[in-house]
This record gives sequence, C-alpha cells and structure tokens, in this order.
Amino acid sequence: MTVRYGVIGTGMMGIEHIENINALEGAEVTAISDPNEGPRGFGRTAAGLDPDAVFVDHRDLLDSGLVDAVVVASPNFTHHEVLSDVIDSGVHFLTEKPLCTTVEDAIDLTDRVDGYTGVAWMGLEYRYKPAIAQLIQDVRAGRVGSPRMVAIREHRFPFLVKVDNWNRFTENTGGTLVEKCCHFFDLMNLITGAVPVRVQASGAQDVNHLDEEYNGRVPDIIDNAFVIVEYDTGARAMLDLCMFAEGSRNEQELSVVGEIGKVEAFVPESFVRRSMRDGRPYEEVAIEDERVAYHGLHEGSSYLEHMDFLGAIEEGRPPGVTLREGLVSVAIGVAAHRSIDEQRAVEMSELLPARFL
Repeated sequence: MTVRYGVIGTGMMGIEHIENINALEGAEVTAISDPNEGPRGFGRTAAGLDPDAVFVDHRDLLDSGLVDAVVVASPNFTHHEVLSDVIDSGVHFLTEKPLCTTVEDAIDLTDRVDGYTGVAWMGLEYRYKPAIAQLIQDVRAGRVGSPRMVAIREHRFPFLVKVDNWNRFTENTGGTLVEKCCHFFDLMNLITGAVPVRVQASGAQDVNHLDEEYNGRVPDIIDNAFVIVEYDTGARAMLDLCMFAEGSRNEQELSVVGEIGKVEAFVPESFVRRSMRDGRPYEEVAIEDERVAYHGLHEGSSYLEHMDFLGAIEEGRPPGVTLREGLVSVAIGVAAHRSIDEQRAVEMSELLPARFL
C-alpha cells in the first residue's frame, strides 16, 4: 500500500520534503498547498501533480480526501494555526521545526496530541545526520561514560532568502535561537538524557542584514551567540553559534566528554573522532549510511527521518520524535533569548510547567 502525502508549504523546505518523499518506496506526494503562486508552481512541478491536487488553502487539502499524511513546511508563524487544523483532521503528520514561535502555542499543540490516533512527528532531522547519529550511538554505548560536557559549534552562512523575507524578523521566527537552534537544544537534551533546568546566553546582531530594510524596518535577528544549558544531572552543554562564518570547513562540530573519554562528530565531512583518557591513541572513522537514497540539503538526514516516519505509519508505531521534545527545544531557545535581553540566567521553570520538566 502506498501512503499518500500532502505537503503544506512548498518553499525551499517543502520542495526538500517532496524530493525526499519521491525517493521513498511506498510513499507518494498526492497533493500540495501554498498561498503563494510561485512556490505553489514549484511544488506542483516537483511532485508532478495535476491542477486539481494543488491548493491555495491548506484546509482544502485536508478536506480533499487525497492524503493519508501531511508534512507541514509553512513559515514558523503559521505553525500553530496550520497544525491545529491538521490535528483536527486526524491525519498522520510531520511538522518542520520549530514546533511554534512561542512556548504557549507549543504547549497547546503538545497537549492536543495527547492520545492522538495518528502519528504526530516532530521534524528534528539533525538527529539523523549520519555522523551525529553515530555520536549519539557511541554515547549510549558508554564510550565516554556519563556525558558531563556537550559542546556544539555551528559556524555557517547567514539566513537564506525566503518568500517576502519573513525570516528576517523575530516576531515571525521566534528568534534565531528558536528558529535555527532548536535543533541543537534537542541534541543536547537527547545526548545528556537529562532535564534542562537553567539557561544563560550572550548574543547579538553584529553583521548580518543590517543593510536591509522592509517597510521601513531593519531586521532584528541575532547572528551570533553563546548559550549554556545546565541539566538536573549536573551535565552542562554549550552552543557556539556564528552565522557569518560561511568559509568554515565543517558547519557543525559536536563534542561529548565524560569521565572516561570523548567523542566528536564533524558535519558535512561526516566523521567521528574518539579518544580515551587511558592514553590509547584517538581514532577517526568516516561515517556513511548506505540506506540514504537522497542526500538533499541535510546530508541525507531528512531521508532517514522520512524512512522512520513512514515506518511508524505503516507499522502503527509511536513517533520517534515527539511534539513534547519539540516543545522543550523551543523553550530553551526562548529562555536563551530572554537571558540575552535581561542579562541573567533563566530558570526553565519560568517557561514550562512542572509536567514538562
């Protein structure tokens, strides 16, 4: 049986999802929606659809009877409204990050999928990047002992151009540390296996987009930051973000250190480096996942994520990544922005009820 997919939002990431679904066995994009004519045309071409399977309004797609599952890839600020309608429809869904731009909206959606009969999947594909997935596997296998320190560096290019440049303003994205960095906060939570209790950050907009203006407004998204997250186990994690470092050899570098050793991952070169405190020489191992049929924009991670999502639909399994995990990653980003704005450490209990901590 082929699972029929709808894609809501056919900008850059929507097209990326279509291409990944096209490469999957047992999956087919049968409908798309986007309120903008240009992206809608790109989506129709990528999916090879007839006009009657192309919609302006996502609600018409949901009512069409053409889909078993949907991917939500619309702009961040639309997620709460769109996902509310998706949840009401009862279909399986995978939503792009961040879950929402505010903690309150993310809590609402997380509560609404409690007991949901479909697969409600949070799209956090960095977990699936082969080198990062191997690092996580090494940590879980005890190669470092108990993870005590996690360091994540992302040195990359500025934000890409989006439709109407909606991603230039915090009110639309939730802020850089929500929009972009929820991926890394999710990885910190996953690697430590612990509950975040406190966040402290320093950041600013120093270089990017300062010469741009939209309706008389200059973009307000920060382009560099350090963020420290403390956990209930005593572990701590740090993010080093720079978005004017496009000449970097590796966009992401991750390091996890425990009492017996260290493991590192490097992306996109895709290798891990392991070292032990007992004096053994370190080793470097190239990592490749032979299951990847489409590498796309994220080193094959979106394809691997879609494999798991499709498997959960076909086999009736629970989601591998939950909306609750998406909520916590958003809350850490919001806490980091509050820390920068108010120049203080922020307790996670200020943002999340105890049931989520």
